[in-house]
Amino acid sequence: MCDDLTADDNDRFLGTRAGVSRREFGALAGAAGLIAALPVPANAKPITGRDVTITTPDGVCDAYFAAPSRGKAPAVLVWPDIMGLRPAFRQMGDRLAQSGFAVLTVNQFYRSTKAPFLAPGESFDQPEVRARIAPWRAALSQDGTRRDARTFVDWLDRQPQVDTRRGIGTTGYCMGGPMTMLTATERPDRVRAGASFHGGGLATDRPDSPHLGVPAMKAGFLFAVAENDDQRNPAEKDKLRDAYAAAKLPAEIEVYAGTLHGWCPPDSRVYNAAQAEKAWGRLLALFDGGLRRG
Repeated sequence: MCDDLTADDNDRFLGTRAGVSRREFGALAGAAGLIAALPVPANAKPITGRDVTITTPDGVCDAYFAAPSRGKAPAVLVWPDIMGLRPAFRQMGDRLAQSGFAVLTVNQFYRSTKAPFLAPGESFDQPEVRARIAPWRAALSQDGTRRDARTFVDWLDRQPQVDTRRGIGTTGYCMGGPMTMLTATERPDRVRAGASFHGGGLATDRPDSPHLGVPAMKAGFLFAVAENDDQRNPAEKDKLRDAYAAAKLPAEIEVYAGTLHGWCPPDSRVYNAAQAEKAWGRLLALFDGGLRRG
């Protein structure tokens, strides 16, 4: 997650903080309307995408669902970064669906606003935008994320495109990183693989730190760490390694050289295409082993 809101705002969100400078915070906003074209997967499957709404205990969530047009596929739940559900994440969801997965990308801010919620030219380095986001962030909590995770997994299992004989995967970016861990902790019966990309607040000193839930998981994980995030908090990756080793669960934890926080989505101002492609390849390898064969 990002740290240009107040400390109190951050602490109310999942009980975590992960320092990001004002310049890097603005980079997360990207350039509105400018999205790098992602490569089409080899042997890409024809897909169908549609907007959906999902009733949760806390309201109605707007989301995007994409899946191969024929047959059944393992499901994946995607938690976006602070910029929320937007064209870049729809493109990423489509690409994952073309690789043979049924992908649900959610608007985790649904309690407060519909997505997309940034107008052209707006970015998180603008004080008025940060002020608008702050109460939405305050409405999020670990308990709410856990309720959402249960609901979204159940929704996926009801879709005819989903192969319920296979485990579910989950991915998260920035503030979505800890959400993947909470999902795996909350639904170990279904979640078999998870991935965090430049996630923050994954392993803290707080009693509700996401890494403390690792013993309850049954999922292997990928942690793709931004270099500048690691420079600020080098101990976090060691806490993660220790937690997964103690639980005897596989975890690939790597600091991606030359990357800045927010480097994976193709609309980020700090998008690093080469390293994002490397991380995407590792994600597909994780899902191939954990969902298709696992």
